Amino acid sequence: QVQLVESGGGLVQAGGSLRLSCAASGSIFSINAMGWYRQAPGKQRELVATISSGGIINYADSVKGRFIIFRDNAKNTVYLQMNRLKPEDTAVYYCNLWTPSRGSIRERDYWGQGTQVTVSS
Repeated sequence: QVQLVESGGGLVQAGGSLRLSCAASGSIFSINAMGWYRQAPGKQRELVATISSGGIINYADSVKGRFIIFRDNAKNTVYLQMNRLKPEDTAVYYCNLWTPSRGSIRERDYWGQGTQVTVSS
């Protein structure tokens, strides 16, 4: 099946930058969306940014203007460039792959293992 492997998390001071990477492997339908979600302690998981295989991008309001999502379709890899980080960005960041229903196959969500991002003040 599909596997997602994340990297790039770490500890950074407020105002700094990090780049997260997520590489998907396995049998991946060419029409899909990849993205990032995050979960802070005591909070629900929330969408950060998504990008479809066709290049349609969505950002959470809280990260607009600071984060950039991009992907390499040939490598099935998605990146999240995080700039001007704030302490409130501290969370576990999870990579997501969504594939639509087609024929007898239901739509599916696949998740990476999560990577910790900690922003100190």
